[in-house]
Amino acid sequence: MSTTPRNRLGELERAVLEHLWTEGPSHPEGLTVREVHDVVGVQRDLAYTTLMTVLDRMAKKGLVTRERDGRAWRYTAAASRDELTSETMRHALGELAGTERRSALLHFLDESTPEEIDELRAALAALEARQAPGSTPRGRHRRQKVT
Repeated sequence: MSTTPRNRLGELERAVLEHLWTEGPSHPEGLTVREVHDVVGVQRDLAYTTLMTVLDRMAKKGLVTRERDGRAWRYTAAASRDELTSETMRHALGELAGTERRSALLHFLDESTPEEIDELRAALAALEARQAPGSTPRGRHRRQKVT
């Protein structure tokens, strides 16, 4: 992973990704700059060329994938919201040494609600069940290099 992770998003990049995640299921072929602009650009009063530049930069960062469709590009999110969040958390914790990592996790947990702690316990139980002897091993998700 690079020293500047792809998951450090600007406000506009986040809005574009949110739109791609929301519209993705109904547009598996991806969205054109025009289709993104018609929603995100109009809401934010942005020029078409601004969205075109942002999407191009996001493709170079690996945040979105793109495919040619005639003269236009069609864009899709390169990772799900969950995958990108996980990558952000992994990167932040990965920069810390052992005791600092533990301290950061404890601070995070101290600020968590009882419901969030219950969700964490359920997630840990699911992980332990997947890793139990006799279960099918599941490694880390493979990261895809996006061009």
